[in-house]
Amino acid sequence: MPSAAGALRTPEIESAFPASSRQAIDGALETLRGRKVAWAAMPLLEKIDLLRELRRSFAGIADAWVAACQRAEGLPSDEARGGEEWIAGPYFVLRNLRLLQQSLTSISVHGAPRIPGPVRRLEDGRATAQVFPGDLYDRLFYPGLTAEVWMQPGVTPENLAEHQAVAYREELPRGKVALVLSAGNVSSIGPMDALYKLFVDNEVVVFKTHKVNDYLGPLLERGLRPLVEGGFLRVVYGGVEEGAYLCSHPVVDTIHITGSDKTHDAIVFGAGAEGARAKAERRPRLAKPVSSELGNVSPVIVVPGTWSADDIAYHAENVATMLANNAGFNCNAARVLVLHRGWSQREQFLAAVRDVLRQVPPRRAYYPGAADRFASFLAAHPDATRIGEPGEGELPWALAELDPESRDDIAFTTEAFCSFFGAVALPASGAADFVQRAVAFCNERLWGTLNATLIVHPQSLAVPEVGTAFERGIADLRYGTVAINHWAAIGYGLVVTPWGAYPGHPQHDIRSGSGIVHNTLMFSRVEKGVVRAPFRARPKPAWFALHRTAHQLLRRLTFFEADPAPWKLPAIFALALQG
Repeated sequence: MPSAAGALRTPEIESAFPASSRQAIDGALETLRGRKVAWAAMPLLEKIDLLRELRRSFAGIADAWVAACQRAEGLPSDEARGGEEWIAGPYFVLRNLRLLQQSLTSISVHGAPRIPGPVRRLEDGRATAQVFPGDLYDRLFYPGLTAEVWMQPGVTPENLAEHQAVAYREELPRGKVALVLSAGNVSSIGPMDALYKLFVDNEVVVFKTHKVNDYLGPLLERGLRPLVEGGFLRVVYGGVEEGAYLCSHPVVDTIHITGSDKTHDAIVFGAGAEGARAKAERRPRLAKPVSSELGNVSPVIVVPGTWSADDIAYHAENVATMLANNAGFNCNAARVLVLHRGWSQREQFLAAVRDVLRQVPPRRAYYPGAADRFASFLAAHPDATRIGEPGEGELPWALAELDPESRDDIAFTTEAFCSFFGAVALPASGAADFVQRAVAFCNERLWGTLNATLIVHPQSLAVPEVGTAFERGIADLRYGTVAINHWAAIGYGLVVTPWGAYPGHPQHDIRSGSGIVHNTLMFSRVEKGVVRAPFRARPKPAWFALHRTAHQLLRRLTFFEADPAPWKLPAIFALALQG
């Protein structure tokens, strides 16, 4: 076992570019101020043409984008594990552009984006709409997977259309300037946040890069060149000082941030003791709207059942992937496995998870502060199992046994944002009782409301009382995305589904944030997205940690999103079956 000291020496990231000057920022904002009304009033057919151009221009920088991320994060380009940069970057952005083009086309013809599946009424009268699959390609690439968007109370099947594409209903658009404060961990987050503000909220965007991945700034400007040339998007660089200047700038009308709740509070209330007082007194220093996505202690609820050896192996890789992907630097990474204490296969399952992680090489801990965070979690859980032999600048994987009776365990109250997670075993009289207890535990004890995953065998669901408890659990979970049998990151990746916290957090208790992104069908007043997948997907999902052809497969899927064509399918399926 490597020493803790050796495992915890990780580098900090320096910005690749000097900060933009105040003069440059003012100039960028002045350009946007002059173009905001033109953007808001632009005819739909012109925006549709613009999206076609954007798909071509972003596809043109996809190879360079992925290569830059692989170099920065220490991933080999010629091995399967390097493939995650394709799906985390250009694949999602190009899918987003394609779906936005479809929605604007539908608005131009029908007045609202087309909902591809049925709209139904929940027991309390509100609407839920099936948004996935949207076409034949969705069915081919994600067999058996469906997704619904559940609306907030008051949105019914009868008035659902009134809650779509609201920004396109203004008779006299005034236009707004949005500030997007980019994230540094996943390369698609910032561009997709900018696209949401542009095409769903109908606002022009000043995009501030994050120092961790600001090397992507010039590529972003090239990939979104039609927006830059039109004066609808500007990219600026810098850190805290530049971000604060932008937030308080009178030209900026709205703000969207992906980051931590601490960063949100510093923006909304101010830093230090004065900011803490303002937060306690509920006196925000900013009057402008701030939307945000701020992380989560993401639970994975495993419903007990009788699983085969293949079932255990599949979901051990499924769960291990939820931690190992992106070295654990994901807001949707698995943080707490919630298991039934009496499940006869619990130890066998956890052993299988550890076995998978032993096959995943330790990763460069490229995100600032990872070493300190990892050390703080190990200090609270010195008996945690450390897996792998990390080299310089790398961290091992770590899995800890957690006490469900603990009220202040750091693993329950703080997002690790590194290669650490834990497992908690809850007592229950049976599977139905476990589901009820697990949902209550997640809602009441774990910090955040962004996403939750449930894994359940179909034979368990066939038991009437378990099936009823499970459906009630889906409804009761207070998370913005609830995914069944797939990692909840699928709610991010489908793009048509909304991504964000469960609604209702006030600014002084923001938790996982406020507002949503992605949401290409442009719903307002969303409660949650619910994604359902088969217990075992075939072929193996391309993002699984031990997938053998991911680097080749995901590159082909990315360029398929840029320009779908049937002739591209045989090569994609051949690689998928080799995974």
